Amino acid sequence: MSNASRVIDMLRSRFDPQAARGMDETFQFHISDADDYYLTVQDGTLDIQSGEHDDPSVTLSTDSATLKGVMSGELSGMQAFMSGRLKATGNIMLATRLSHLFP
Repeated sequence: MSNASRVIDMLRSRFDPQAARGMDETFQFHISDADDYYLTVQDGTLDIQSGEHDDPSVTLSTDSATLKGVMSGELSGMQAFMSGRLKATGNIMLATRLSHLFP
């Protein structure tokens, strides 16, 4: 199982439906050394699919090690963004909600 697959599984287990109430957003992950995934958060539910979404709310581009570090709390998302290890397009402020959705 790749680092990216482990992170995706970790996201599924850490998802907080309460934090996602009223949301209708799609987070696209372009992972340079693994498969792409998108997460659709809709009113307290989470759906994770492999591939590319037609119209994501925000797109995050990184490698699997950076994604794992950010999602595990070992690396600050802001630090990864500022150092260029994580790039975001679209509604980049939405990316800041990931830590609330997946505590």
